[in-house]
Amino acid sequence: MATATARPASVFRSSAFSRFYAGQALSYLGDGLRTLAIPLLVFRLTASATALGWTWGLEVLPYAFVSLIAGSLADRVNRRRLMIVCDALRFTVMVLFAVLFATGHLQLWMIYTGVLVLATGGSVFLGAQMPSLPFLLGKDRVKGAVAALAATEQSVNLVAPPIGGVLFGLVGPLPALVINAITYLISQVAVASVRTFGPDVPGALPSLREIAADIAAGWRFLCSDKAMLRLSIASCCFNFIGSVGFVALIPYFKLAFRAGDHVIGIAFGCFAAGAALGAYLAGRTQWAFGPAVILAYLLDGVGWLPLPWTHSPAIAIGGVAFSSLCSGYVITTVISWRLRVIPEALAGRVFGVIRFVVLGGILPGSVLGGWCGDHLGVRMTMLISAVGYFAFTGILVFSRTVRAERR
Repeated sequence: MATATARPASVFRSSAFSRFYAGQALSYLGDGLRTLAIPLLVFRLTASATALGWTWGLEVLPYAFVSLIAGSLADRVNRRRLMIVCDALRFTVMVLFAVLFATGHLQLWMIYTGVLVLATGGSVFLGAQMPSLPFLLGKDRVKGAVAALAATEQSVNLVAPPIGGVLFGLVGPLPALVINAITYLISQVAVASVRTFGPDVPGALPSLREIAADIAAGWRFLCSDKAMLRLSIASCCFNFIGSVGFVALIPYFKLAFRAGDHVIGIAFGCFAAGAALGAYLAGRTQWAFGPAVILAYLLDGVGWLPLPWTHSPAIAIGGVAFSSLCSGYVITTVISWRLRVIPEALAGRVFGVIRFVVLGGILPGSVLGGWCGDHLGVRMTMLISAVGYFAFTGILVFSRTVRAERR
């Protein structure tokens, strides 16, 4: 007789994870406000899609390069202390942003520099967070934890961008900057309330030779797993072409529809709602991994397809939301799959190498998207992004390794 597979216990039965989750949920609120406030501020200062592309690219660039070191740190040192230091660094940057803006001294180069520092802290924090989940909960509950965090982040972003857009239109970016600083402070308290995030025996900071050895170990594991390597390369390509369209969203709504800041806030809120629903679906379903991921990538491009031609803001927002739903499903499903497949002792360094590969396409995609928005027009930029998605999905369909993946 076949036996039924027991459903994993709720991740919230772990008090340690629940406290950590609460701190992250508030941190997501501040990040959601800042994510809209900074691009709107940059666009107000420059009226340039290219400047937006650089802003977005610089925010993601450290996630690619710093993640290599972050993975080594996460596998070796006290993750609890590491995450507290990262949040303290990000708190300091947001306080400086708020003070400089309030005194009229905030300039574009300062924003670029601060964004780089924020992203560096975020990369190390994320590098410590990912291997902490199986340490706190066990591998059988990892997917639930990833889905809960991702769905909460995007659910918070459902309300944060509309609120941020209204606040920006009425009083400027200062409230968003201050709130984000406060939430990083709360996150530090939440992390400090958990006794340990691992590893079992934390060590000292690794030497350069040890970091290099850890990076090499991460590369060896990635290259030895064909499905993981091909999906990582595919994710890099999708991030490249997706960034082309994403960085032009604010100019797109501003120029194609003459939308106000509150409409852009609604659009980003719907984008977050789609991602939250996609993460929720990923956490509640057990579809065959390879075919489900390929289909989600295909539908992601379908959602973007109306944007080059529609003259209805509602249709454009709906397309963005549907595309984000598919993206949220893919991200949650793939991250959970990686955490199941990668040995816990190697999780930090392998994830660091994967992030280096996966995120490597975002900066060139962001810069290209900004240039296209300024020189080819925002509608043509959206068309390039949509066509690129279909092209890369077509290539992925022919990968027998990915199609057959069921782990």
